[in-house]
Amino acid sequence: MRRAAAICAALGAAGLAVVLMVATTIAGSTWAASSDSMPGSAVAIAEPPSAIALTDIPPAYLRLYEAAGARYGLDWAILAGIGRVECDHGRDPDPACTREGAVNAAGAGGPMQFLAGTWARYGVDAEGDGRPDRWSPADAIYGAANYLRAVGAPGDYRAALYAYNHAGWYVEEVERWATRYRSTPTRIDEAAPAGIDEAAPAGIDEAAPAGIDEAAPAGIDEAAPAGIDEAGAPEGADMRLASETATSVRFVAGARAMLTPGDGHVALVPAGVPAVAQAMVVAGNELQDLPYGPAGHPDPRGASAEDCSSTVNYVLYRAGVRGIGEIVAENPLAQDYVRWGAPGPGRWVTIYAADAPTPHVFIVIAGLRLDTSHAGTDVGPNRDEDGPRWRIFPSIPTWARWSVRHPPGL
Repeated sequence: MRRAAAICAALGAAGLAVVLMVATTIAGSTWAASSDSMPGSAVAIAEPPSAIALTDIPPAYLRLYEAAGARYGLDWAILAGIGRVECDHGRDPDPACTREGAVNAAGAGGPMQFLAGTWARYGVDAEGDGRPDRWSPADAIYGAANYLRAVGAPGDYRAALYAYNHAGWYVEEVERWATRYRSTPTRIDEAAPAGIDEAAPAGIDEAAPAGIDEAAPAGIDEAAPAGIDEAGAPEGADMRLASETATSVRFVAGARAMLTPGDGHVALVPAGVPAVAQAMVVAGNELQDLPYGPAGHPDPRGASAEDCSSTVNYVLYRAGVRGIGEIVAENPLAQDYVRWGAPGPGRWVTIYAADAPTPHVFIVIAGLRLDTSHAGTDVGPNRDEDGPRWRIFPSIPTWARWSVRHPPGL
């Protein structure tokens, strides 16, 4: 961002009514390991649902996860974790999750977000109506179990999840929900995922809100809590983050990041967003003392200065969305983000990029904007500072025609 012009230099840069006509049910206790498992399968993890699962998962969906897990010899909680991350157990307002025939920009549809090609091969007619339907909760959940079984589960859940959605953060997020859903927390195989099946569902949420309120800035809420320490962290807080950074990590309940009252350089981490989005807020906090400059190219790690594109590069790297090898090799500039990622605003993270009149890019994370632009357009506490800062704007600037994108799945 040029200090005077405030632009980035070219160098930078539903509840568903579910009829449970499933073909296979669990005899006896809903969490007992079934003798009806797939031939030769490992016995499914038989943990009963936790209090969180009973509260968060609609009963019809919970029964389907348990039944499909028993049928295919899989951990029902892994299926539930996928259902939570993909479409919030059918409650996500994205039409691709609930409306028959609707798909997102990647072509994925239904509560478990299947692509048509993958569904054609692995879809299941669990309802018994003669038509496998990826928008049917029963068919979709059984189809997901069938697919996981085909790509390595239960022998290697992490590889199977990576096949389902090619992103390390996705594997971690599904595991995190699965652990919360079991009555006794357990972790599945820690082996590194293998990259398999390019036709795996993308799980992209296209219709979700942009993560920024254009009518009102995210702002500093003077009544906001000063943060919650580890002993009193809100539900969903990723407590691993504090051990991975030298900056302060303080959580706040909900899905909206906010600045710490009295300190515009520290954003409170919202516990109600995925772990990868929480990590992005921490990454933004790590950059707050840096001046504007090109030192973050091609490698944004440990740079003495960051411009608009290297700021975005660093955040995506630190959260595990883009590998450092990819970033160093490609050295993405602002104009490169015009076409990067999935089209449209994300549910939790949105990237705004432009290649004219001057290249620029910034990122909105859980409603709070990380940007190098200031020079009178920032009304927040960092309005007189250059470099990557948490910014407050009453609306998206109109000086450029923005390409609005988001990291897949976010």
